[in-house]
Amino acid sequence: MTEDRQILLGRIVGLYGVQGWVRLESWTEPRMQIFRYQPWLLKTASAEKEFHGSRGREQGKGLVAELPGIADRDEAASWIGAEIRVLRSVLPRPRKDEYYWVDLEGLAVVTVDGTVLGTVSHLIATGANDVLFVRDGEKERLIPFVTGPFVKDVDFDARRIVVDWDPDF
Repeated sequence: MTEDRQILLGRIVGLYGVQGWVRLESWTEPRMQIFRYQPWLLKTASAEKEFHGSRGREQGKGLVAELPGIADRDEAASWIGAEIRVLRSVLPRPRKDEYYWVDLEGLAVVTVDGTVLGTVSHLIATGANDVLFVRDGEKERLIPFVTGPFVKDVDFDARRIVVDWDPDF
């Protein structure tokens, strides 16, 4: 885990009003948490800028935000589509047996017998439980991220996750 790694938290999806506010999509849980993590590093295909002190609120079914230093709709329009990122170091430490998905990505996955299954490419939430996508070349396995029955150990020092999983499945 590198503290200077940029973590994607959301993106700007539109404009709100005439004073430079924007609509955004937050991937934090709960979604209003996005405002706790500062500064925001906004990046589009043509620009990148750091914003300190962004604030916002729920508006209808979404969120709206004020970007410091952006005072009009035209200037705000240039940030539509921008990714909202923060440095990993601004996120709070996870509690025992809790993990940020981004910290799990790239870890090796091995069975309790030592068979290497591949590396975690990404995770998804299914509602019932989160699922690890483990890739080994062309082969991809989907393993429920359920501690106890399937996930036996997460070892960041060794950069691996030990699972009780059939390598042929």
